[in-house]
Amino acid sequence: MQGAGLELVKHYKDTAFMGFVEVAKNIRTIQGLFAFCRKDILAYQPDALILVDYPGFNLRMAPFAKENNISVYFYISPQVWAWKANRVEKIRKFVDRLYVILPFEKAFFAERNYEVDFVGHPLLDVIDINAINEKESKTKIALLPGSRKQEIGTLLPLMIEVSKQFPEETFEIAGVPSNGEGYYYSFNLPENVELTMGKTYEILERSKAAIVTSGTATLETALFNVPQVVVYKGDWISYQIGKRLVKINYISLVNLVLDRKLVEELIQDEANPDLIGSNLRALLTAKKTRSNIFEGYAELRKKLGGPGASARTAELILAHLQNHQKQVI
Repeated sequence: MQGAGLELVKHYKDTAFMGFVEVAKNIRTIQGLFAFCRKDILAYQPDALILVDYPGFNLRMAPFAKENNISVYFYISPQVWAWKANRVEKIRKFVDRLYVILPFEKAFFAERNYEVDFVGHPLLDVIDINAINEKESKTKIALLPGSRKQEIGTLLPLMIEVSKQFPEETFEIAGVPSNGEGYYYSFNLPENVELTMGKTYEILERSKAAIVTSGTATLETALFNVPQVVVYKGDWISYQIGKRLVKINYISLVNLVLDRKLVEELIQDEANPDLIGSNLRALLTAKKTRSNIFEGYAELRKKLGGPGASARTAELILAHLQNHQKQVI
């Protein structure tokens, strides 16, 4: 958004805390950000507030906006289909229109008598799927340990241990520039593990397989046609709370969109070097496994719709806002 000319007054990454424990530790920082945003919104006096993802924060800002007669639009639905489905009523009450990016979300809300707009996935605007093929000449194995230090610190050591099982292969870590190179090198990278900062898509383009932390990266990896093993491991307390609250069959977006298990998911205790390594070996050596994954990825791309999600959303918001203003007049 900053690149499109918007003024950035705060960056969400400064307050992107993961897990129940981390949120509790930083509650004062979060509360301070709420106060700052409320003050900034009142000073700016917008006609509309467009909330983009980040539901833990945005769903708390929506009621404030409505109280001040500001239209509210939400782009990228909170994952109410995964947990806390009762948030649907809050969205209905405080959000004028909701725009969803996953095909199954429209049906989910329809079952709850709430009409939403499926606009397609914005990743299709940045990844040219027509230029990607199933080339077997790719040589690297991508390591995508996430973007936050909290998850990287847990999952990158596991990925490094896996790399030691494959001394003949070259692994490439997708580093996030904001973390600094020194942070990644502090994990004592083996000789067959390279670090490349800020070029995740370039890494995926030259990778024949990947180990990926659960999240949007699983979908990005699929769109680049790279067979993957999905891993996730959190702190014990957050995991115990989460598994009692989350109501989904899969953790990767690939499997969620397809509504079946296409890529392997290794969670918590199963996210260990032995299991990750054995699944990675299958991706590298079993032609049938790779073929099945490529076929599944093709189905996935069709389900996600075509490019233009953000442009469609902007047009829909503008049309709804103009219609609303006419009704007021």
